Amino acid sequence: MNVFWQVLRREMLIAFRQRADIVNPLWFFVMVVTLFPLSIGPALENLQIFAPGIIWVAALLAAMLSLERLFRDDYLDGSLEQQMLMPSSLSLVVLAKVFAHWLLTGVPLILFSPILALLLGLDMQVWQATALSLLVGTPILSLIGAIGVGLTVALRRGGVLLTLLVMPLYIPVLIFSTGIIQAAQLGMPYSGQLAMLAAMMLVAVGLAPFATAAALRVSVQ
Repeated sequence: MNVFWQVLRREMLIAFRQRADIVNPLWFFVMVVTLFPLSIGPALENLQIFAPGIIWVAALLAAMLSLERLFRDDYLDGSLEQQMLMPSSLSLVVLAKVFAHWLLTGVPLILFSPILALLLGLDMQVWQATALSLLVGTPILSLIGAIGVGLTVALRRGGVLLTLLVMPLYIPVLIFSTGIIQAAQLGMPYSGQLAMLAAMMLVAVGLAPFATAAALRVSVQ
């Protein structure tokens, strides 16, 4: 676990030195959500209908925006190979980097969700469901995305391929997350959808670091 915290601390220090990596996904998320009311009109009825899709499509695209650099800089400067030669498990290093990615992209989205809920005309109950869906769902985006990054890290222009690999795997997350918000809007219980999303997160936490480590070994070798 000492390696985990060292890698996490390193990633956070690098990110705060390059603050654009933190601001850009958050700014993109806010901008996308802000543009939708301008395009479909200010009527609260329409905004509330489209709010689940608006929020989660924007969150998905914001996560994709910062995924490509998850391992790319380490690969270019050679530190990724050094991490692969460390006596500690590579999957633990991967988990630390993915956790740092979530802290820098997922957590800011959750913190900004109250403002976006007001913008889209959502009440307190629906906002709570939205925040819960983001809290449980955004780690899955980072974990699944890490596998795609591991497979494409050695490619010069792997961004398009990364999108093609990862986007179909994001569909179940999108379905259950928007289902949580829609159920809250109708005043219905959403514990079933939330439980499914939590189960997906646990499976991703258990399997994605090992799959990513294997993908990195294949790509680097």
